[in-house]
Amino acid sequence: MESYKPPFTISNKMLELVSSISEKIGKIHKLDNLNSRPYLRKNNRILSIHSSLKIEANSLSINEVRDVIDGKTVLGIQKEIQEVKNAYLAYEEIPNINPTSISNLKRIHSILTHETIEESGDFRKGNEGVFSGDKCIFVAPPPDMAKPLISSLLSWLETNKDTIHPLILAAVFHYEFVFIHPFADGNGRIARLWHTVILYKWRKIFEYVPIENQILKFQQEYYNAIAKSHKNANSNIFIEFVLEMIDKVLDSTIAKINNPDIDLSKYVTKLLKCMKSNIAYSANDILNLLGLKSKETLRKNYLNPAIKLSLIEMTIPNKPRSKNQRYIKK
Repeated sequence: MESYKPPFTISNKMLELVSSISEKIGKIHKLDNLNSRPYLRKNNRILSIHSSLKIEANSLSINEVRDVIDGKTVLGIQKEIQEVKNAYLAYEEIPNINPTSISNLKRIHSILTHETIEESGDFRKGNEGVFSGDKCIFVAPPPDMAKPLISSLLSWLETNKDTIHPLILAAVFHYEFVFIHPFADGNGRIARLWHTVILYKWRKIFEYVPIENQILKFQQEYYNAIAKSHKNANSNIFIEFVLEMIDKVLDSTIAKINNPDIDLSKYVTKLLKCMKSNIAYSANDILNLLGLKSKETLRKNYLNPAIKLSLIEMTIPNKPRSKNQRYIKK
């Protein structure tokens, strides 16, 4: 097969968006690179997983996704629950993935689709297409072309990783991967995860930037960009669309860094304000600080939500109601 050369042309709009995104990445590093914000990191990871799965019609709510990840029992479709578990394990692998390795690609696909499809970790053996709802956007190349095409795409990625800007490189890969559609299922999830992996190799902050959540908000436009790019026989429209999504999600990330309480309930916000970091408080201590009388109210509205968000930890996590239990603000 001839050398794979994805068709695209760098436009002024792309360059403007690359510049804007780079400026915002610099601002995030200057403000806080999320290393000291475990809540934001965890919440953004959950947003990524929930959004990427929801794009593929997984019906679990974000709170149910959070509970699955936290190991709690969730009533729902077993396949959808397994998809959440798989996605969490796959996203945890981001720092370890070589995005140009075909063995890594198949390994992560096997994690992402574990116990949900028969051809987990293997390239498809049948014809497939990309659908937006019930409408087929396009038919993927025949199955015997899947492996050679994806091998050539990964070779292209390796060859150009130092010559094409990572923001454009990742967008081109995302589109081309969806077009090739190498697996029977999970192609969209892998494409979005690989997009993050490529950007992570450029700037580590992208491990916790929920691009998938922004795409979910503009899901129809996402499919439209794929369809238009296919019609135009180049990925220009898709590249511009994805760059716009990244630019917008970085605005949200900066806002959350500037206002870390933006997603917190008034109860959790009040709890965090009355506790000092790295000091162990008993439940009675916190009741007095908050001016409350009911321990059940304290647990339900204040402590449990804060613990779920990894903002507070228990000194005896295996015995939550121990009389010796203490709570520490991280």
